Amino acid sequence: DFGRSSELAFVVEPSDDIAVQEQPLILYCQVEGIQPITITWRKNGVMIVDSENAFMLANGSLYVSRFQRVRGDGSSDEGEYDCMAQNHYGLVVSRKAKIQAATMSDFHIHPQSAVVEEGGVARFQCQIHGLPEPVILWQKNRMPVNTDNERYTLLPKGVLQITGLRAEDSGIFHCVATNIANVKFSREARLTVSGSHSTVYKDPMILVGPENLTLTVHQTAVLECIATGNPRPIVSWSRLDGRPIGVEGIQVLGTGNLMISDLTVQHSGIYVCAANKPGTRVRRTAQGRLVVQAPAEFVQHPQSISRPAGTTAIFTCVAQGEPPPQITWLRNGQILETSDHIKLKNNNSTLSIYGINQADEAIYQCIAENSAGSTQASARLTVLWADGLPSPPQSVKAETVSATTIQVSWKEPLQNTKEIIGYVLHIRKAADPEEMEYQEAVSKSTFQQLVTDLEPSTSYSFYIKAYTSRGASKPSEVTVVSTLGEVPAMPSLFIKVINSTTVQATWEPSIKLGQHEGFKLYYRKVHLSQYTGPVLLPSNVTAYNITHLDASVVYEVKLLAFNQHGDGNSTVRFVSLRETVERTVLNPPCDCGKDEQNNKTSTTGIIIGIHIGVTCIIFCVLFLMFGYRGRLLMCKNVQEQLSTPQIPRSQRSATGLVLNGATRRDKDDRDMNGKQLDMNELERLFPASLAQEQQDKGITSAHSPPAAHDDTQITTLPLDEFSIIEEQPDPLPKSPRSSSPAAPAPDHGPTYEG
Repeated sequence: DFGRSSELAFVVEPSDDIAVQEQPLILYCQVEGIQPITITWRKNGVMIVDSENAFMLANGSLYVSRFQRVRGDGSSDEGEYDCMAQNHYGLVVSRKAKIQAATMSDFHIHPQSAVVEEGGVARFQCQIHGLPEPVILWQKNRMPVNTDNERYTLLPKGVLQITGLRAEDSGIFHCVATNIANVKFSREARLTVSGSHSTVYKDPMILVGPENLTLTVHQTAVLECIATGNPRPIVSWSRLDGRPIGVEGIQVLGTGNLMISDLTVQHSGIYVCAANKPGTRVRRTAQGRLVVQAPAEFVQHPQSISRPAGTTAIFTCVAQGEPPPQITWLRNGQILETSDHIKLKNNNSTLSIYGINQADEAIYQCIAENSAGSTQASARLTVLWADGLPSPPQSVKAETVSATTIQVSWKEPLQNTKEIIGYVLHIRKAADPEEMEYQEAVSKSTFQQLVTDLEPSTSYSFYIKAYTSRGASKPSEVTVVSTLGEVPAMPSLFIKVINSTTVQATWEPSIKLGQHEGFKLYYRKVHLSQYTGPVLLPSNVTAYNITHLDASVVYEVKLLAFNQHGDGNSTVRFVSLRETVERTVLNPPCDCGKDEQNNKTSTTGIIIGIHIGVTCIIFCVLFLMFGYRGRLLMCKNVQEQLSTPQIPRSQRSATGLVLNGATRRDKDDRDMNGKQLDMNELERLFPASLAQEQQDKGITSAHSPPAAHDDTQITTLPLDEFSIIEEQPDPLPKSPRSSSPAAPAPDHGPTYEG
């Protein structure tokens, strides 16, 4: 069973009760476990001795023959009672039961007489205190009020509401309070209903709003709200935090009282009562706070455990409630005192016992308590101890390997080594408490362990235990050693080109750099082996400009952080300034003043450009129209031109060129000269591929004899405008070789002049 020790545990515990004066009282206590079990009772922490008035029954319960709130000697039977049970395994204490005497005070508030007009609202109230809470009933004219009448509402706290008053409601009212201690009657109050129902408009008004209430879960809360007005206001409820009130367990009493049954902690909050005038936004509000408490209850019980001597025992006890409960630990019924050996953590939810021995064997109890109630759970610790356990491991040594690693070595125990199943290495920072210790298991054939993931420049303590199936040896001697210091981590390096001879190295300071004293900066041309540097920079510097660089080569920049433990790993970057130089040539600095002046006239320039463009388009269209018309007229006379006596080709070509406004020879001279320049440049860039292309296309360079050029001018004409007469060419005379590219070449066909 959860929360119970099988050796000794409570089956029934005493509960809170209200006792009646001069009446007997029984407090129940039932225990199970391994006999013999001894049961005793305490009141307010003091042992109860059997007497004529109070004694223990055979089943362990406590019997009080005549309960007295106050005895003749000034003592009282009221108080907190608990039951203790003990056997040879330990001692447990029950929860505390609060015993109070049944009482009833006089009325604090009596009903008051009232005169109310017909159709209005009447309210009477009685208030009285008592244990248990008195039940209040109402009488009219010495007869019980008819609760079946929907206009009559009785609230648990002694309030009577009458709505929609009529003449027959007039009468004498009083209340009757009853509990196990007494019955009392209040003073009488007269209700007078006057006049007839008024039709005069009245703003809504809340006569009585909700009170602040503090209750316990599963109880019932009644929030009162009674309002008047003409017309009769509509009463509504809401929560101030905007959460829905819900429907389960919610009921409206009378004309606007809110009743919440079976309370839970989620019902806690501020409730707002609103009286609304029908059909308008006119409203009046009142509010009250509801606090719902929950007794302490366990979410996780402590569990009985058995552990070998020298190990650590941990008990966990988690409780909830409203308000949050306080947790207390008992050891064999006594308050547990903490020490270096016993620690409480997580708001006392976790009990840790380090290096347990026979003296720690006991029953441990967790007591959870708040203003709404208390509860307890117990668990037993058994310490396993056997003869013939190994002696402590010998010659424990620890050697530092690096900033984060230590190697621990030891030798086999001197005695009882045959049953060893392994070793456990206990590791802790020397400055930490014992509960921060952690362990690493090692096989029985291994006598050294590399402990990693340690912190640099930190002292650690180590000890070893040898384990068998029956328990652990005593711990070895403790050895303390420190890790080495750590060099800084690699910094983040960025390179920015400032100009053609300067770059800027920047880096980010980082907590991962560790303790560093500064930075070292190196740089070199990549084709050289020697670095320039180091440039020593303090730890607060994060940028450095490298100047007087050569723009034609690539540079390597290296940065590292250093401290008293040495240099860290470096970060390397490569940078070239060539692109910056090229960009400067291709994109010279702008004349910003000139650009600004040009921007001022840009709009005017755009408008003028548009006009010029439109004008050019018009002229081009007119030129094409007139040029095409003139060509058609000339084509009509082609046939006549073909039939005229032929003149020598050279003369005809020359004449045709002159008719066109210039000699073709001059034009060819200019074209060929330009073409030769272009060909020379192409030959220099692409000598192999261009030669073949020239052969394919018939292009002759200036260094070879010119081929005969066909100066025929061809004009395309519609077929229905002219006809072609084949002409036999004359024998061509051989012309002497000439280096002039402008020499006329003989024609091989007719020339058609447009």
